[in-house]
Amino acid sequence: METTRHFTATAYIVNDGATALHEHKRLGLRLPPGGHVDRDELPHEAALREAREETGLAPTLLVDQRDVASETARTIPRPRHLLLEDIDVYGHEVGHQHIDHIYYATVDKRAIDPDDDEESADVWDWYTPDDLRTSDLDADVVELGLEAIECAARR
Repeated sequence: METTRHFTATAYIVNDGATALHEHKRLGLRLPPGGHVDRDELPHEAALREAREETGLAPTLLVDQRDVASETARTIPRPRHLLLEDIDVYGHEVGHQHIDHIYYATVDKRAIDPDDDEESADVWDWYTPDDLRTSDLDADVVELGLEAIECAARR
């Protein structure tokens, strides 16, 4: 079986010491906003777009690199992490994977108001560090959520 891979981008958005996660219907997991990188997008642009569409909030990326630029090149925000995620698994074979660019961002409020074609605000919850540590969420979601909250607190 050939494995299909798609580039995706995710933004752990943080406000006042908590990160927003939603119930992903198809995957049955609680996840931050994210989705596929469109052909005309860079990964950080996709992460910001997905967060805006899914939450209605205006995220600001947390960037920890210096800019390098010339007439023909410029720095783009690098992800905090790159994850290879198994999406469709058939026995011992993986049919579909995501190469996920993980970014951290802050938002100035918690009032989630998704775009009309997105899931309702009811599927979203804000998780504090204690909420994350005592949850039954996937280990990577807990670890990255805690790291995003810590990163935002240092700003």
